Formats: sequence, structure tokens, C-alpha cells
Amino acid sequence: MRSLFLKIFLWFGLAMVLVNIASFTTGIVMERRSQSDRGNPMAPMFGVYAQTAVEILERDGKSALTAYLDRVAGASHINAVVFDAGGAEVSGRPVPHDAGELARRAAQSGGFQFEFPSQRQQPLGAQSVQAPSGAHYVLVGELPKPNFPGRPPRLGERGSLLFGLRMAARSLLPLLLIGAFFCYWFARYLSKPIVELRGATQALSEGNLTARVDDKLLQRRDEIGYLGRDFNEMAGRIESLVEAQRRLLGDISHELRSPLARQGVALGLARRRGNPEVGTALDRIGREAERMNQMIGQLLTLSQLESGTDYLSKVEIDLGALVKEVADDAQYEALSLDRSVRLVASEACSVDGVSDLLRSAVENVVRNAVRHTAPGTEVEIALSCESVNGGRYATVNVRDHGKGVPEESIQDIFRAFYRVEHARDRKTGGTGLGLAIAARAVRLHGGTIKATNALDGGLSVEIRLQV
Repeated sequence: MRSLFLKIFLWFGLAMVLVNIASFTTGIVMERRSQSDRGNPMAPMFGVYAQTAVEILERDGKSALTAYLDRVAGASHINAVVFDAGGAEVSGRPVPHDAGELARRAAQSGGFQFEFPSQRQQPLGAQSVQAPSGAHYVLVGELPKPNFPGRPPRLGERGSLLFGLRMAARSLLPLLLIGAFFCYWFARYLSKPIVELRGATQALSEGNLTARVDDKLLQRRDEIGYLGRDFNEMAGRIESLVEAQRRLLGDISHELRSPLARQGVALGLARRRGNPEVGTALDRIGREAERMNQMIGQLLTLSQLESGTDYLSKVEIDLGALVKEVADDAQYEALSLDRSVRLVASEACSVDGVSDLLRSAVENVVRNAVRHTAPGTEVEIALSCESVNGGRYATVNVRDHGKGVPEESIQDIFRAFYRVEHARDRKTGGTGLGLAIAARAVRLHGGTIKATNALDGGLSVEIRLQV
């Protein structure tokens, strides 16, 4: 159960159900108890009948008492009898079943008793009363038959569950429906803005620096509204910092191109006029200038990639031909380094994209592999097309036989200017921009790029594009 909405809804719904069941159960228990208390609503009526009955008995005798109880039965449908202090029935009327036991309890308590006797359908009430002479009597009455068949089952007895369910369906169902509606609305109120905030966060993490929280959420005056405003401020700050970085890279790269060009001209003049003794130094200066020129070109490419590909037109690209061309060019360069590049597999694949960007992505990955593979080994390139979860994907896998990358740095190699520690001396000639350019170009085409260490040594970089 991972949905916050579902958790809130179910927990509040469960709380409502438990509260209503507890209230219903407590009501039944309290009703049962109240039936044997003095506060029973039938106690005053029984008290009047009992007091009148004993006064008639002592004043007019047993026959008058019997006539009175007959009139009570005709008027209120209560079949009543009178017991004296010794437990003997004195009215001469038919004694209800279990009336004697109830009369004894009423005499002991000195008040009103009420119960549903076993094996009967009519409840019994008993009222202890003192006559004018000081003698004690008990009036026991058999009440009319209730509307429900048989007495209501007590809690824990057979049939009580069915009875409880019937009563709950009648009395609790409307409350539960209202509670369910309230829980749904409350859970929706709490979880909906969080879902919107999560969507904005995902968009920002995917590179959409203009992602912001909707104004409706910002109008809230609670913690969620404050969180939305803080998110917008954070996103705006990130966008301004990234834009400033992009402009800085682009401006510096453009500004450095002119002095480098002038330096190249001056270097050429120095070679013509210089003596052979300074030739080695001039060659070193030329190599460093060329390396800097390449780095500036990569910086300009990265800066252009950061601005997106909306301004570029996409065409259908034969990925097989593109990968083969890159492999052939890399093989020519690798031979001078005592290395080789081999295309081990190539399936027919076509993708929609910008040809120059995809070529740059594959080429940078392959050149990086050529620089880091061990001398005398080869870089293996494989192109395949496969179906994954109903989608068609083209996968380019480039594997070298070098030292690999520490696991803690495997995700960082796609960051600009990041280089693994053992390569920081620039012996490989890398600048830390090639894989960053490749990663950005792949993401702009909606693809993914990842690196893993091979089991038998070396690094494997996989580019996956949707066909």
C-alpha cells in the first residue's frame, strides 16, 4: 500500500467503522443494564400499579385486588400478580413462569427488576412496595409481547451477531456512508497537492527547469502551500544558476577562440624564424594549444546541447550505418595506439533524431573506450534492436578492456569535467567532457545511457534509444 491517498482514506474509514461499532455495542450494553435499574422507564408505572394494588388488598380484600388486576390487564395488557413477603401469591391470578424468582430478587433489592425470562417471549417486570400497614409486597407483571419475535439475543448468545448486523445496517449504514464521503474528501484534499508537487519535482529532475507548482496550490495557507512556494523559489534559483553557467561556458569558449587563433599564427611564425633548438618546445606548445582548442570546441557543443534540440530538425537515421562509420573512423585512430575497434554485431535499426548529435554521442563513447582500453586489446561495439515492455528500442553497447571505474564513481563519469582519479594526470588526453556530451545528446533524444563494470574487467557503456 504505497498511495498516500489510499492510506488516509482507509485509515479514516476504519476509524469511523470502529467508532460506530463501539458506539453501537456500548448502546446495547447500556440498554441491557438500564433494563434492570431503577431508572427503567417502566418502573414508575409499575410503582403506581403496585402501590394501588396493596392498598386495595388491605382495604377491600383479595377479591377486590383480583378485580383491580383484571382491569389493569384489560387497559394496559399487563398480566400482573402480587406476592407477599413470604413469596406466596395473594391475588389468585395465574402466575407467569419465573415470576416467583423475579419477585424474590425485587424483594431483596427493594426496587424494580426487569428481565427476559428463559423460554418465554414476554418480558417480566417486578416492583417491591410497602403497604400502609408496613407489610412488604411485590407486584410482578407480564408485559405485552414485543414487536420482534422472541426476546432480543444478549451479546455473546446465539443469534446475537445476526441481530447486531440488522441493527447496524439500519442505524449505522447512513453514518458510515457520510463518514466514507468525508474520508474520501479529506484524503483527496491532503494527497492531491502532494501529487502535483511530486509531478513538478519529477519534471525539474528530468531537466525541465521551468517546472513550477500551480498557482492554486500556492493560494493555500497551510504547510503544503508553504512547501509549494518554497519549491518554486528553489526551482527559480536552480534555473538562474544553470542558465548563468551555460552563458558563462558559452561566453568563455567564444572569447578563448580568438586568442587561440592568434597564438596559432604566432606559433607558425616562430617555427619559421626559430632555430632547431627551440623546435621541441614549439611542438609542445602546439600540442597543448590544439588540446585546448578541442576542449573549447567540446564546451561549445555542450553549451549548445544544454539549450535543447527544439531548433534542430529531426530526420530518420540509419543507426546501423552511423555506428559502422564511427567504428571505422575509431579503428583508424586506434591502430596508431596499438589498439583496435571491432563491430561485433549490427542489426538493422532506424531512429528519429539529429544525426550530428547522435554521431557525437556514439563517437565520444567509442573514443573514450579507445583511450582507456589496454594496449593490444580491442574495443567491442554491438548494435541490437529489442522489444521491452511493449516498446521497440535500439541499443548500442561499447565495451573496452581497461581498468574499469570504481563503483562509487560509476554515475559521476557522465558529469562535465569529471575524471576518475587515476586519469587526472591527463595521460590519456581526456578532458572530462566527452561522456558528458554523449549523455546530454542521448537524453535530448529521449534515451538513456549507463555504464557498468564488466565481470572480467573493463567498462561497458550502453546507449538505449526508442525506435
